[in-house]
Amino acid sequence: MKRRTLNLALGIGAPVAVIAAWWVLSANSTNAFFPPLARIMDRFQALWLFDRFASDVLLSLGNLAIGYTISVVAGVVLGFVIATVPVLRAMFEPALHFIRGIPPVALIPILITLIGFGQEMRVTSIVLAATFPTMISTIDGIRAVDTGLRDVCSVYRLRRHERLLRVYLPAAGPQIAAGMQVSLQIGFIVMIASEMLGSAQGIGAMTLLAQQSFLTADMWAGILLLGFLGFAANILFEAARSRVLAWYIGSKRQERAA
Repeated sequence: MKRRTLNLALGIGAPVAVIAAWWVLSANSTNAFFPPLARIMDRFQALWLFDRFASDVLLSLGNLAIGYTISVVAGVVLGFVIATVPVLRAMFEPALHFIRGIPPVALIPILITLIGFGQEMRVTSIVLAATFPTMISTIDGIRAVDTGLRDVCSVYRLRRHERLLRVYLPAAGPQIAAGMQVSLQIGFIVMIASEMLGSAQGIGAMTLLAQQSFLTADMWAGILLLGFLGFAANILFEAARSRVLAWYIGSKRQERAA
């Protein structure tokens, strides 16, 4: 308990100390590229809490939510199919590892050429980039299911869907969740990059426009917003993961305590 309290205090105290130091050290700054934090926060409030919240923040988060949801569903379904059908695994596994080596941002110019600069391109880029981590983690998780569990399924003559939902999915759940978290991070990055390269709306587009217009305080405000949103998304994912995989986390804690 004391260790958890200490970790929580350090986790909160370190960012607060960094922000306080930034505020004090930048208070009298006259550097055009590093304005005072107070000025950045004024622009943050004016831009992102009022002026552009509905037109840009909600738009970006909506694209991320749609793209991430599709990528998770597609990744889990395709991962289960490829992992449980040996012929498909032999056919597609080398190609999957080849595609995984391509940086996700490199897909955006291709999609702009094929689809255009609209919302469809941004959502599609998120889906294509975020599907592979979940799919590969699902494949690895299913393949790593203990042979004893497989034998139990055979003994009780469980049907295919019963094996997947009642045995394989819970057993591979922790690894699938890890892939989903990586997919969320990649989807967030691609969301920003797609807006910077092919959009006039969204957080990424507004941040890039501020940099190109020499509105440095607005640029820093956009960067801070992206940091806050990424942090909040990770916290929400961890909370959901802790609830869904409570049995797994509890067993690991008991193992460490023993």
